[in-house]
Amino acid sequence: MGKTGDVSRETFKGRANMKIIAVANQKGGVAKTTTVINLASFISAKGKKTLIIDLDPQANATSGVGIEKDSIKLSIYEALLGNAPLSEVILPSPYSGLFVAPASLSLVGAEVELVSAARRELRLADQISQNASINQYDFVIIDTPPSLGLLTLNALTASQSVLIPMQCEYYALEGLAQLYKTIQLVKQNTNPGLHIEGLVFSMVDARANLTLQVIAEVKKFLQDKVYESIIPRNIRLAEAPGFGKPIMAYDKHSKGAEAYRLLAEEFLRRNSTETPSPLAGEGRDEGAQSGNPSPAPSPETGEGHRLEEIKL
Repeated sequence: MGKTGDVSRETFKGRANMKIIAVANQKGGVAKTTTVINLASFISAKGKKTLIIDLDPQANATSGVGIEKDSIKLSIYEALLGNAPLSEVILPSPYSGLFVAPASLSLVGAEVELVSAARRELRLADQISQNASINQYDFVIIDTPPSLGLLTLNALTASQSVLIPMQCEYYALEGLAQLYKTIQLVKQNTNPGLHIEGLVFSMVDARANLTLQVIAEVKKFLQDKVYESIIPRNIRLAEAPGFGKPIMAYDKHSKGAEAYRLLAEEFLRRNSTETPSPLAGEGRDEGAQSGNPSPAPSPETGEGHRLEEIKL
């Protein structure tokens, strides 16, 4: 990724009460969209006005909160290409305090169409900075496709932080290291203030010994960046998107609903006590927090090296 200029300070300036978070993991099937839908719905239910920006061409975050894909006239695609302002794209969901900038299949071609465009990694950041109406939201949560392409780069460039859902398997550790490298590239080239919001373990089977090993391995490196709330495998969570409902509306008494309720509460606690994120252009060296050497690879798994380079 070539250096194209820092994200505009206007993206964050004057928005101390709003936080923009990208939910990202280039590995598919890690409950990324499920986390976007249910975290956003629970925090909006707690009185925090929330906007979902759906950057995944599959548009599952859009349909997952009850918005029919066929009814969408303008999507985030039009905003990225400059054919409509972000404010005209946003739709209300059926749930109080929850709004969506919907995706459409047109996003499939967006990466090709934008590849030679000026400020291609900054298109979403520019739209946010140019639309004062975005100030009304407490949280903006961006769903990203399962790749590290131009759409994900736009999400990372426009965000203050990144929330990473992760399955408890060792291949996921390699993906985490790759995502971290991408975050570092974004910090160096377009968004110096970007930082890690946290990591959430998803689709967890607590009966498996491998699950416990992976959790312990990741916590050695990421420490308090790992959320205590863990999302289990749950059939009701898998069923809810088919009905276009967040889990709190589909089955509020399920284990999945309870897990996301606890995650939302932990998320709000962390965001009510943390030091405000630096503005773009005032990034901090997060790796400098720890002067401890990286742990040696686990003798049982031999996989510790996959995270050695990560200092969050």
